[in-house]
Amino acid sequence: MLFPSDAAPDLIIHGCAIVTMDDAATVIRDGAIAIRDGRIAWLGNAETAARMPAKRKLDARGQIALPGMIDAHVHTAQQLLRGRVAAIGRTRALRHPTWKNYLVPFESLLTADEVYLSARFAFANMIEVGTTCFAEAGGPFPDEIGRAAVESGLRGFIALSTIDQNAAAGGASVPAGMVMRSDEALERNVDLVTRWRDHPRVKAWLALRQILVCSPELISGISEAAHNLNTKIHTHLCEGVYEIDYAAEKFGRRPAEYLADLGVLSPHLHCAHSILLSPGDVDLYARHRPSACHCAFNNYQVGFPRLAEMWRRGIDIGLGTDGPVAWSSLDMFQVAHQARIGQQAVAGAPWAVRSAISSEEVLAVATRGGARALGLADTIGSIEQGKAADLLLCEANGLDQLPMADPLFTAACSIIGRDVRTVFVNGEMIMKDREILTMDVEALRAELTTRLPGILDRFERLVA
Repeated sequence: MLFPSDAAPDLIIHGCAIVTMDDAATVIRDGAIAIRDGRIAWLGNAETAARMPAKRKLDARGQIALPGMIDAHVHTAQQLLRGRVAAIGRTRALRHPTWKNYLVPFESLLTADEVYLSARFAFANMIEVGTTCFAEAGGPFPDEIGRAAVESGLRGFIALSTIDQNAAAGGASVPAGMVMRSDEALERNVDLVTRWRDHPRVKAWLALRQILVCSPELISGISEAAHNLNTKIHTHLCEGVYEIDYAAEKFGRRPAEYLADLGVLSPHLHCAHSILLSPGDVDLYARHRPSACHCAFNNYQVGFPRLAEMWRRGIDIGLGTDGPVAWSSLDMFQVAHQARIGQQAVAGAPWAVRSAISSEEVLAVATRGGARALGLADTIGSIEQGKAADLLLCEANGLDQLPMADPLFTAACSIIGRDVRTVFVNGEMIMKDREILTMDVEALRAELTTRLPGILDRFERLVA
């Protein structure tokens, strides 16, 4: 395909190996990608591209082009808490569950400007490790998270931390400042989605923090709003034994059964973690079609996640980091590696199955699966003509990567976030040769150095 001079691509990337992650797992060894108006206009071999006119050309020899990684469950307002809960655990016994005793309390003390700082740091971190799209789990001051996302150049979904019940597991309480009246919670969620409806990259979802802290009336109201607004609801589901015990005691049902009875378990619901699913729960997911997210950094501390089974049954499931508190890193490549090892341990080794799920298949979950889970399968998740140009160029000449017999194997097994050289979102370059172009990272570091001690001091006093 040759473009006429008056319709030349904005950019042609050439010379790289292209790991498309399409349905056929197509790999083009000496490939080229033409981008026009933020979308992939063409892809093929570099020899053909050499004859094409373009406004700009980028030599990417020695690199692998991949679709951008998708973090399908992240807490951007917890970025400044990285390593702090672990440090507390080395000096005194931690109180569990940590979400109730440390994470929500931390969010409760943040000001709007501190959430904005946290989000900017989170998004700079994501860009540096090759994440181009995110789904915020629900935080305080979501408009500040959205403002930071717009400035960063990333694609994603913001959400509001939504709680209308103060009683949580074990009779303890979440901070009063995080609790809303049911009518207020519904109104604020709907207003947030409406405010962000027209932005081309950053939009909002509805949210429910957990069934423990959300009333049946709010859950039903949010579900009805999701249908009316044609949007998703981000929630945590089947994340701990305490949640299953709570649902059994209150409703005589498992959590997924309870939501199915309410009519909420539907394609509009995005179920983070989904760890402790019974065979019957998986059947419910397959029947009612909610999406899910496997957070491999911490899910295996809780139970035996059924990722491979859910993926092969066609459930829309992606991967997520769960934010930096769980395992420190926001590197989705490392999440994928952890998921591969974890699934082998829980779904392969007990029956002497040598490969419960391959690294290449897990990379598909991280890209195409994430896109499906976020409702963006037609837009991102693979390098295909007509899709948005959300792309990574990754170093493939390192000693830990050579010789490169198969670019797909290298992408799935050897590349990590620090190998990402250049990042595009919607055809716009937001990182070039490891330099983030949309944010002043050094100024951000300086601001963090100045402000973090005061924030952590307030946190330590709150949870002492």
